[in-house]
Amino acid sequence: MYHPTTRVLTVLELLQSRSRLSGGELADRLDVDRRTVRRYVSTLQELGVPVESEPGRYGGYRLRPGYKLPPMMFTEEEALALILSLLVSRRVGFGQSTSAIEGALAKIDRVLPDRLRGRVQAVQGALTFTPLRGFAGLADPAALLALSTAAQENRRVWIRYQGGEDQTERSIDPYGVVHHRGRWYIVGWCHLREDVRMFRLDRVLALEPLEDDFARPLDFDAAAFVTESLARLPYGWPVEVLLEIPLAEARRRIAPDLGTLEETSGGVLFRTQADPLDWMARLLVEINCPFRIEHPPELREAVRQLARQISRQARRGPRRPARPGRTRAARAVPQTAAPTRLEPAVAAGQTR
Repeated sequence: MYHPTTRVLTVLELLQSRSRLSGGELADRLDVDRRTVRRYVSTLQELGVPVESEPGRYGGYRLRPGYKLPPMMFTEEEALALILSLLVSRRVGFGQSTSAIEGALAKIDRVLPDRLRGRVQAVQGALTFTPLRGFAGLADPAALLALSTAAQENRRVWIRYQGGEDQTERSIDPYGVVHHRGRWYIVGWCHLREDVRMFRLDRVLALEPLEDDFARPLDFDAAAFVTESLARLPYGWPVEVLLEIPLAEARRRIAPDLGTLEETSGGVLFRTQADPLDWMARLLVEINCPFRIEHPPELREAVRQLARQISRQARRGPRRPARPGRTRAARAVPQTAAPTRLEPAVAAGQTR
């Protein structure tokens, strides 16, 4: 049976999560009668919690708007959601609010139970972020907690994983969890493939921590492994372009997951895959440096087509404003009296 104090705190938690609850709803949730609910509410009011009651058949209870409630009680998913939000905020950077973010993390850490505090700290220690270009929702907070804890404690896990076409079961030694371009990845040693692999968190169908432990490689960079692996994924057209800029400048302009960079005579050889090629043509323009297309020849045509489109747009002149003082009827006269005459720039743009 629940202790009466526990039930009182449960009433408080329910009122925090809902804007309004009727006496009947609270009674059903707590499996008590309405008279007992009124007694619990009176206890909260005596403790200084401003619970407002609405009399009548359809009345109910609510907390006074704007009231800040101590103590704060978090479930594992709520604590993880707060921690992730603060970690992402710290990663993005909000200028002078950095100290506020650190203070919020410290306060949450102080109010968490010991068991939950340890798991949340494991998440902070195991998570890494590549440069943020988007953030997606978390598919399974429990899976992230379990994998982060296993990575922090060097504990092996068993997973059932949905690949491209089939499901597999395997044991992995998780080295870390990485957020990249809106997805979560687990990186670790796969005992099925006997190699380091990465796995998408949203494709982990089931997992179970094992008793076996493992030794994590020193100085292993999970985020770098994810970006380098994605850069080498085979798809689309194989592309090789010589960029006539120094290697350091190429690394500054090109995201590491877009391809590989190799310093060579005359510049940097950029190897990647692209589909469609017009996307690659736009990327080369954005890189904004002299380049030579080594392969494929179809990419040259895609660049020429993009250049023609840009040239047509550049030749278009500004729109001529309507002459002041002319009425709509007056403007309509030349349109019916003579054929429409295109401006030279507009005509050229339509016939080329």
